[in-house]
Amino acid sequence: MPLKKGDFALVNSTTKVKESNEIINTTVEQVAKEANLHRSENTYEPEFVVVGEGWVPKGLDEALVNLEKDKELNVEVPPEKGYGQRDPSKMKLIPIRRFANEKITPVPGSRVEIDGRSALVRSVGAGRVQVDFNPPLAGKTLIYNLKLEKIIESNEEKLKALIHRRLPTPPPEKFKVNLTQDECTIELPEEAFLIEGLQIAKRVIASDVQRFMPELVRVTFTETFKKPQTTSEEKPEEAAPPMDTAKTP
Repeated sequence: MPLKKGDFALVNSTTKVKESNEIINTTVEQVAKEANLHRSENTYEPEFVVVGEGWVPKGLDEALVNLEKDKELNVEVPPEKGYGQRDPSKMKLIPIRRFANEKITPVPGSRVEIDGRSALVRSVGAGRVQVDFNPPLAGKTLIYNLKLEKIIESNEEKLKALIHRRLPTPPPEKFKVNLTQDECTIELPEEAFLIEGLQIAKRVIASDVQRFMPELVRVTFTETFKKPQTTSEEKPEEAAPPMDTAKTP
């Protein structure tokens, strides 16, 4: 049975640029190693998507409804349904002194941030730098190899998938969730307490839960701080009795 709009799914994918046959992204660790894309800091796991929600390029989102469990599917996504056509107006010439003022050394092929926007350095000339504000994959036809690993059906797994999307670490099994008819409680593990932007992530998770699981009208987060246990060896030493400072007559 193929996926349908609104399904929660875990999908493995590998993405190639059609023009060069170059693999540019994958969720499969072995493929990443073979393509020399592997990074030890990356987590390789199926991508979580809600079909039809626009979390992936339009052409890919449309193709997901043809995906069946344990069957591979190759999908060709043209630029107009991917990352768009290249826009020549997004090529800009910027004085090199501006980079110097910001202590940036522009090198052809490197990415820089200008006015909060990411750009690719195309060339460096006498006094000016040509930068490209087009998305890196603009104008590219992409080939996706897809495999549906799982359709998420239980409410507990759906809830944990929504949490994991916003808080990739710690792993989903570290979060304890309790569901009733119209509310849920999410207990955060200690590893999550110091995550930067945690309060914003909690608000976004609550919004996601109430959007995709509308029967849950209340979302509660709990954080429990436990007193560290000490062993007998770690018990503090008893204070020594005060010294007798009285002088003998």
